[in-house]
Amino acid sequence: MDLIRIGDKVVSLSRIGGMAEKILLARSQGMSQHDAAKKFGVDRSFVSRLETVGELRKGRSIAVIGFPVENTQEIRDLCQDLGVELCWVMTNQERWQYAQSRNGIELVNEIMDLASRFRQFDTIILLASNARVRLMAALLDSRAVIPVVLGETPLSADVVVDIESLRRTVTAVMGGAEPPK
Repeated sequence: MDLIRIGDKVVSLSRIGGMAEKILLARSQGMSQHDAAKKFGVDRSFVSRLETVGELRKGRSIAVIGFPVENTQEIRDLCQDLGVELCWVMTNQERWQYAQSRNGIELVNEIMDLASRFRQFDTIILLASNARVRLMAALLDSRAVIPVVLGETPLSADVVVDIESLRRTVTAVMGGAEPPK
C-alpha cells in the first residue's frame, strides 16, 4: 500500500521516495546540501540526514573488473552488498560475445572509453590472467590496481573466484569495515 495514515495525515510513500531520489541525484551531480534543500523546499539538515540514512560507506571509490569468471552473479551480489560502485565481470563466453559483436574500430573506441571510466576510480580490483593483469595495470595506472591473478595467459575456461577472499580484499580497501546492512 502506497498510502499510510499517521494520525490525521495521509502520507504517500512513493512521493517520499521520489523526492528523496531527486534530492540525492542533485547532490550526486555536485549540488551543495544548502542548494538542494533550497531547491526542494526542505531543511539542509534533512538533506544531510537523508544521505546518512542511505549511506553504505565512505571513502575510496572501488571498481571490480574480471574475466573469465565462472561465478559472475555471486561476485555481482557481493559487490552490490558491499557498495562497490562498478562491477564488470564476464564469463569467457560473454567476453567473446562482447568482442565479436563489435567491429575493430568500435571495439578499440569502447575499450578506450572503458579505460577512461575505470581510471576515475581510486582502486580497481582486477580479476584476470597474468598477462591481462599486467596490461590493464599499465593502462589504468598500476598504483590503483589490485591484481588477482586467475591463472596463466591464455585463459579459455571460466575460473571460480574465491568469494571470501574477494570480500576480504574489498573490505580492506574500504578501511576494514563492511557497510551496515
